[in-house]
Amino acid sequence: MPSDAANRTTALPPDRYLNRELSWLDFNSRVLELAEDDGLPLLERVKYLAIFASNLDEFYMVRIAGLKRRQNTGLTVRSPDGLTIREQLERVTARTQELVQRHSDVFNKDVLPRLEEAGIRIVRWDELEESAAVRLREYFRDQVFPVLTPLAVDPAHPFPYISGLSLNLAVSVRDPETGAPRFARLKVPNNVPRFVPVSTGAGPDAVGTATFLPLEDLIAAHLSQLFPGLEVNDHHFFRVTRNADLEVEEDRDEDLLQALERELARRRFGPAVRLEVAEPMDPRILEVLISELEVSPADVVHVPGLLDLASLWALYDLDRPELKDEPFVPATHPRLSDGETPKSVFATLREGDVLLHHPYHSFATSVQRFIEQAAADPNVLAIKQTLYRTSGDSPIVNALIEAAEAGKQVVVLVEIKARFDEEANISWARSLERAGCHVVYGLVGLKTHCKTALVVRREQGVIRRYCHIGTGNYNPKTARIYEDVGILTADPRVGADLTDLFNTLTGYSRQTNYRTLMVAPHGIRNGLVEKIRREARHAAEGRSAGIRIKVNSLVDERIIDALYEASRAGVPVELFVRGICALRPGVEGLSETIRVRSIVGRFLEHSRVISFVNGGADEWWIGSADLMHRNLDRRVEVLLRVCDEAARTQLHETLAPAMEPGVRCWELRSDGRWEHLEGRDYQAELLHRIHDLAG
Repeated sequence: MPSDAANRTTALPPDRYLNRELSWLDFNSRVLELAEDDGLPLLERVKYLAIFASNLDEFYMVRIAGLKRRQNTGLTVRSPDGLTIREQLERVTARTQELVQRHSDVFNKDVLPRLEEAGIRIVRWDELEESAAVRLREYFRDQVFPVLTPLAVDPAHPFPYISGLSLNLAVSVRDPETGAPRFARLKVPNNVPRFVPVSTGAGPDAVGTATFLPLEDLIAAHLSQLFPGLEVNDHHFFRVTRNADLEVEEDRDEDLLQALERELARRRFGPAVRLEVAEPMDPRILEVLISELEVSPADVVHVPGLLDLASLWALYDLDRPELKDEPFVPATHPRLSDGETPKSVFATLREGDVLLHHPYHSFATSVQRFIEQAAADPNVLAIKQTLYRTSGDSPIVNALIEAAEAGKQVVVLVEIKARFDEEANISWARSLERAGCHVVYGLVGLKTHCKTALVVRREQGVIRRYCHIGTGNYNPKTARIYEDVGILTADPRVGADLTDLFNTLTGYSRQTNYRTLMVAPHGIRNGLVEKIRREARHAAEGRSAGIRIKVNSLVDERIIDALYEASRAGVPVELFVRGICALRPGVEGLSETIRVRSIVGRFLEHSRVISFVNGGADEWWIGSADLMHRNLDRRVEVLLRVCDEAARTQLHETLAPAMEPGVRCWELRSDGRWEHLEGRDYQAELLHRIHDLAG
C-alpha cells in the first residue's frame, strides 16, 4: 500500500468494522421478521420459517465450524472488529438462542393456530381419533418399522455415530427383571415423509383441509414395539450439526476429483458443532449426549416445540394457492421475441446488447435459449461455459451434451468445489465427459465462481463471438426465485476478453489485464479501490461524484476503508447489501455520506451491480463477486463493464428506486442496528413495470 494510503488508514478509528458473524445473524433475523409479518400470505410465512432454519444449519456447518476449528488449533487472531474467537462464539451463541426462541414462538404461537384456522393441522399422537390411530398403526407397521434401527448404548455397544442434521430419539428404557436402566438411540429415517398425512380433504365439507402427524411422534408412540420385554421410561428428541466444510489438499493430491470424493466421504464424520434438543429434556440424558458427542454446554441450543423446521417446505408445497403469493410468469425480454415467435438470439445481439433481469425476465427464453440455439445451430463451432451450480435436470447441461454429440467443440469448466453441490457437479462433469465435452475442474487453490458463456460462430466466412456474463448460476430453478442480472452481447471486446479468460482457465495463460473485465483474484479489489479513490478525487476537485454498490455481502476491509475515505471527501455512497455488512454508515467524521439498505423479500436479492458517477461519465459494472476475502482472493470472479447505453439506463432505472424514500427495507444504523422501514414493495413494483414493458 502506498505510504499516503497507509497514513490515511491509520487515521481511521479502530472500531470502524462490524462483526461479520453477528451481521449474518442480523440478516437471518430479517428473514425471521418476514415469517413474523402477518400481512404476508400464510404459507409464505411458513416458507420463511423454513428458510430461516436451513440458513442457520448452514451457518453452523460452515461459519461456526470454522471458528471452532481455529479455536482448537490455538489460533489467537482477533476478528477485524477486535473480538477473540471465544468472544465471537459467546456472542453468536447468545444471539442464536434468542433467534431460535423467536423462531419457535412465531411458529407455535402464531403460525400453527392460523394454519389450523385454514384447515392445515399438525397434531400430536394423543390428539388423534381412534380411527386415524388405527390407520397410522398400520402405516407404521408397513412403512416405518422396517427401516428403523434402535441402537443400544452399553459396555458392549459403544455410543453410535450420529449423522449431521439427522433427527433422533434418545430413549430411556428399563429391564423389568433387574431394574437396570438402559439407553438407546433411534434415528428418524429421512427417506420417509417428515409429516405423515392423517387425513386430507375429501368431500365438499373438507376441501382444502389436511392433518399431519410428525413422523417422530408416530415413532415415539410405538417405542414399545422396538424394545419388547423392556419398559420404556422416557424419550427425547435431539439433532446434531457437524462441521461440513471441506479442506482439500490440492497441492498434494494429483487428482482433484479423487481428492474431493475422499473428502466428501469424510464430511459426514466432521466434529459436532451444535446440539439441538427439544424442551424439556432430562438433564441426565442431556449430560450423556454432551459427553458422547464431545460438545460443550454452550453448544446446546434448546428448542421449544418441533426440531428441524426446515422440513416445513413440505407444508409450503401443499396445493393451497390462496395462502401463497400470486403466481407470476417471467416475461420474455421484448427484444428476444416477436409477439409469440422467438427471435434468433444471434440476430438480436448483432443489433445491440440485451440486459436481462431475472426472475422478472425469463431465464428459459433468454440464457437457456441462447445455449440451446447455439447447440442446434450448424454455424456454431464452439461453446465454452463455466458451471458453478445448476439444477438436477439441467437443460443447460443437456444442450451442451447435444452440442458435443453434434460435433461442436464444447469446453465446460465445472467447479466441483461448489459448497454442498460437490457430488452433483461431479456427476455432471462425468456426464459431460462421456458425451465428448472437454471438462476442466478449475484452478488449483481457487474456486471458479464467475458466470460466463462464450459461443463462437462462423458467419459468411467471418468468426463472430457471442457472450453471456451474469451474476447468477446457470440454474433454471433458482432463476425463478433469485434476483440476478446478466448481459447477452456480441461486443467483440467482450468476446476477446472471454476468449482470453477461458485460455487462462483451461491452459497455462497468466493474463491479468483485460479490455472490459476486472478478474479476481488479481484485478477486482485493486480495480475497485482505485475507482473509489477516483471518486474521492473528483469530489475534492468539485466535480460530480457518487458510488452505488449492490452486493450480497460487504466485508473486505480495504474496500470498506476506501469507502470511508471517499465519504470523508464528501462522496455520496449508497450501498444495497442483502446480507453481511461490516461497514458502519452514518458515523460523524467517518461515513456521514454513506447509506446502507437491505431488502429481503419474495425474491432473493443476488445480483452484484456497481456504479461510479466518474465526473459525469458514468461507469456501470456487473458480475459474480461479493466484496469478501474469499471472492477477491480465493475465487475466479468476473466484473464486466457495461458499455451499452440502453443497458446502463436500464440498470439505473432498476437500482435507483431501491434507495428512494418510502420503500420497504431495513436501514443500517451507525451502532450496527438494522431498522425496519415500512413502505412500498420494491420487488412488486419492479415486477409490474417489467411485465408492462414486455407487453
